[in-house]
Order: sequence, then structure tokens, then C-alpha cells
Amino acid sequence: MKIALITDDGQTISQHFGRAQNYLVATIENGQVVQREMRSKLGHNHFANQEHAEHAHDQPHGFDPASHNRHTGMAQAIADCQAIICGGMGAGAYESMRVLNIQRIVTDLHDIDEAIQAFLTGQLIDHTEKLHLT
Repeated sequence: MKIALITDDGQTISQHFGRAQNYLVATIENGQVVQREMRSKLGHNHFANQEHAEHAHDQPHGFDPASHNRHTGMAQAIADCQAIICGGMGAGAYESMRVLNIQRIVTDLHDIDEAIQAFLTGQLIDHTEKLHLT
């Protein structure tokens, strides 16, 4: 199994999925981390020059097809991962990861090693109240 953690420095979990620069991908076998790999991540700055589609008034921000395409682009680097752990994420990105069959966990933990251990023991709580709605 592989899990991706959103990070800028490889040590701490970034607070916003879209703004983070990297993924730390941990490969887990028999309940142990056997490999760690830093992977570059597309972020908001990569899409700055693209037009942003207007979303329907009854549709929340980040749920339109163009946003889903951006989220899918951000997830290409972790297509081999089964889960993503971050400190914050837009509700649209959270839904896009669900569509891509990636388990999403928004955590209040900051230390990557602590979050991995909590994930491995089933103690990592998904704090959906930390999802960004706009």
C-alpha cells in the first residue's frame, strides 16, 4: 500500500492541499514503512493562467468540471496511492479524490511520522470540519 502526505518540507503536513509543493509517498508493507519518496505536486500556481469557469449558483466552489480536472491533474503524481493525508483541503478536491478512489484524511496532526503511525494503527481521524468550502 502507498499513502501520500501533503508537504512542503518532507517533515510536516501542509495545511492546504492545493498550495503544497510536494507529496511524501510512503510505501507500507506488513504494517511498516519500507520506502519514502518525495514527489513534486502541481498546485494552484500551476493553474494561475487558466481561466476559471463560473460555477452554477447552486454548485459550491471547486465542484465544477474544470476544478475536477485540476484536482485530477494534482493527483496524477499519486495515482498509485490508496490514501492521501493533508492538514486542509477544499471540499471539491476532497470529492475529486473520492471519485479517483483515493481515501482522504484531513488531519490535525502536523508531524508526518506521527500521522503515518496513527494511520497504521487506525487512529488517524478524518477532520472533515477542516474542509475549505470556498
